[in-house]
Amino acid sequence: MAARQTDTPRDVKPANKRGSARLAAVQALYQMEIAGTELADVVTEFENFRLGREIDGDTYREADPEFFREIVAGVVAYQRDIDPRVHAALVEGWPLKRVDVTLREILRAGTFELMKRRDIPARVVIAEYVDVAKAFFVEDEPKIVNGVLDRIARDVRASEFEG
Repeated sequence: MAARQTDTPRDVKPANKRGSARLAAVQALYQMEIAGTELADVVTEFENFRLGREIDGDTYREADPEFFREIVAGVVAYQRDIDPRVHAALVEGWPLKRVDVTLREILRAGTFELMKRRDIPARVVIAEYVDVAKAFFVEDEPKIVNGVLDRIARDVRASEFEG
């Protein structure tokens, strides 16, 4: 699913570029899991042919390429730390492997940011990935993203939720 371009290039703010990078990172992670695409190949493909490009009549928003790369590479590098956290935050009886692939990648990317990008407030990370979920789902999945990432954030960034 493409994030449609609504702003002129000069109106695209850095925050919008980060949001677009998050959406593209989830798409890249999905492609890696489904097609078995290697990290370097998927990053090259997205940077050369998708980010800020028109594909089949949809224009992808310009994205922050460094932030995109950091999320995708970070999820891959830290997946052994990320997956147990996501699994523990899911409702009992729903192991991570049973979660829809797109939803799983959203949760992994959000968890990576919560764990490794402490310069971005936890509530911002959660809200951004709820928005990413809304780009793909219309049912309960955005609520699941909110709940799971909130549980993880309260664990890994407890100080942001005190008081």
